[in-house]
Amino acid sequence: MKLFKLLTLVVLFLVTGLGHSQEKEEERVPGHYNNNPFKQLYEEFSTPNQYRSASGAPGPAYYQQQADYVMDIELDDKNKKLMGYETITYTNNSPDVLDYLWVQLDQNMRARDSKTPLIQSSGAAPADMAGNFVNQYMGEGFDGGFNIQEVKDANGSNLVYTINRTMMRIELPESMETGTNLNFQSVGGII
Repeated sequence: MKLFKLLTLVVLFLVTGLGHSQEKEEERVPGHYNNNPFKQLYEEFSTPNQYRSASGAPGPAYYQQQADYVMDIELDDKNKKLMGYETITYTNNSPDVLDYLWVQLDQNMRARDSKTPLIQSSGAAPADMAGNFVNQYMGEGFDGGFNIQEVKDANGSNLVYTINRTMMRIELPESMETGTNLNFQSVGGII
């Protein structure tokens, strides 16, 4: 009887072991981290706070900066230039005091010295890019970036600014408190 029980246990152990060894492990999809439906979403979403709720909706302390633009633009067909100036009214809606402003200059992605073509994929390479043809056979290529000549405050005083590719930092003459406005003008064009 003891031998029978022992053989039964051995057979049961072997059958159970074979059953488990034939189960396939699920293959992980590359790039997807959250395979557990009960796992916290730390990798997918940031922790809720006063600015954003858990759903991503604005929270009770949410704010958004405001910039209003008035532009006076002239198109010079003969010389193929776009010139003008713009007045920007920037409102600080944040709880922070600002000592400088950042202005996005996306058009500078098309400047002659832009690094954007080095980091953007262009898909399959054609026999020859149109821009290469223009540069090789027709002289200088298109320079589509901003040519900002000056930045002034509402009183006409020059503001110190620095342009780094697609970003311009404007140093403020006085700190900008919450709820205050700043009017400034930029003069220049797209060549």
